[in-house]
Amino acid sequence: MKDIDKYRGCLIGGAVGDALGYAIEFLDEESIFQRYGELGITEYDLVDGVAQISDDTQMTLFTANALLLGTTRGMTRGIMGPYSSYAGLCYKDWLRTQTEKYPVDNKNPYTYTWLINIPELFHRRAPGNTCLSAIHAGSNGTIEKPINNSKGCGGVMRVAPVGLYLEHGKRSDEELDRIGAEVAAITHGHELGYIPAATLTHIIRRIAHEDVSMDEAVASALETTKVLFKNAKELPYYLELMNRAVALSKEDMDDLDAIHSLGQGWVAEETLAIAVYCVLKYPNDFDKALIASVNHEGDSDSTGAVTGNIVGTCVGLSGIPSKYKENLELYDTIIEIADDLYNDCKICEYGEYRDEVWESKYIYKTYPKISKR
Repeated sequence: MKDIDKYRGCLIGGAVGDALGYAIEFLDEESIFQRYGELGITEYDLVDGVAQISDDTQMTLFTANALLLGTTRGMTRGIMGPYSSYAGLCYKDWLRTQTEKYPVDNKNPYTYTWLINIPELFHRRAPGNTCLSAIHAGSNGTIEKPINNSKGCGGVMRVAPVGLYLEHGKRSDEELDRIGAEVAAITHGHELGYIPAATLTHIIRRIAHEDVSMDEAVASALETTKVLFKNAKELPYYLELMNRAVALSKEDMDDLDAIHSLGQGWVAEETLAIAVYCVLKYPNDFDKALIASVNHEGDSDSTGAVTGNIVGTCVGLSGIPSKYKENLELYDTIIEIADDLYNDCKICEYGEYRDEVWESKYIYKTYPKISKR
């Protein structure tokens, strides 16, 4: 049951939460409420007329590109590796946007994404040290062979496209959720660095492709997580935290007090718990869910991004207030990637169908055309 409005809502929603929270990410609560009023930040704090996204949205776009790169290779060459392997390659391109100047030489080293041709993605927006160091080290962490012991939120904040793109077919819930965890484990090796990514993948997939409530999606995700990571030492603590988020969403209490009891969002399990609380509390109100998710002294852009991914999927692009669609950095590019995830690769190895734009994106990586240096 694919719905392009949900695809667009998921990625734009994540970018909205990211941009709203990025403006206050390093402010304490006293400063936030003094500067923006008793409700905190409720609309973009523009910089040169732009609502700036952070590394959260940047890496989400590179994750989406990785999925389409892998599928396109499989469709056009008849062979492909695991999606996480393509994510690792695409993250190397993201690293180049953070360490090199635009435009890069796309032949030395070889490039994997057309996104490296977008100059705005070369802005360095507080990239996480764990992501930078893990990708510098080879971008090859796995669940079985962790690259570090980090459980920072840099893994969970970028995996929403996995849940959006991968539908039920020949693979089980556990197999699909594990892909989300594998993508996070590229850079975050602690159990709680990648387990929340599996849960988020499940939630997004159920909401995007099935007629289920947010409550049903969360309950199903946690049950699958129990099975998938039944031997994880941190599983009992993780489930207790997530169940606390669910319970708090049903209580009549101040959002900030509830969020304080869940954490600050600097680590992955707290980021997801805060997002789940906010969306369960306001499942059909994008504005209220986003405002609640960012107005605290923790990792506001990441809690906002994950909340936006989920509630954006719930309400679709059409349910996102117009004030958030205006001035959002890279709005058109985000929509384009969402549409590509929805439409998917239609070129096959022995077929006659051709799509020059798709080929320029996911085979030749020359899109959009850029002037020679």
